[in-house]
Amino acid sequence: MGNIKTKQHNADVHDFIMSFADTDAKRADSFALLKIMEDFTGFEPKMWGPSMIGFGSYYYKSDRSAQNGEWFLVGFSPRKAAISLYVYSGLKEHAHLLENFGKFKMGKACLYIKKLSDIDEDALRALMGATISHLKEKWG
Repeated sequence: MGNIKTKQHNADVHDFIMSFADTDAKRADSFALLKIMEDFTGFEPKMWGPSMIGFGSYYYKSDRSAQNGEWFLVGFSPRKAAISLYVYSGLKEHAHLLENFGKFKMGKACLYIKKLSDIDEDALRALMGATISHLKEKWG
């Protein structure tokens, strides 16, 4: 009943990046993101589902459906078309943090970047900080 299917598991994050990221540049960006996110959050990277890397976690219950479960605070996936960043809360009051973020496309639940050098790392940290603060305030 409403439990999320994507769950954290113990697959090796480094092995995943080496096998899933399709170019040397994407692998390098993925390892750089690992360091940035781990240093910023203080959480060890964990695999979530078959292709997402997450940091930290929280338990939520959806306001609009019966869905509930555990999810990561921030994360990313080195997908073929672009790197998916799961770092944005989607809140209107956080939209200003995207102004200096750099070159990206907005998805429904993530930001897509072609390469790490397209974005400002300080803006990434600010966005992660705002998102983590919001999630901790809302879900404890």
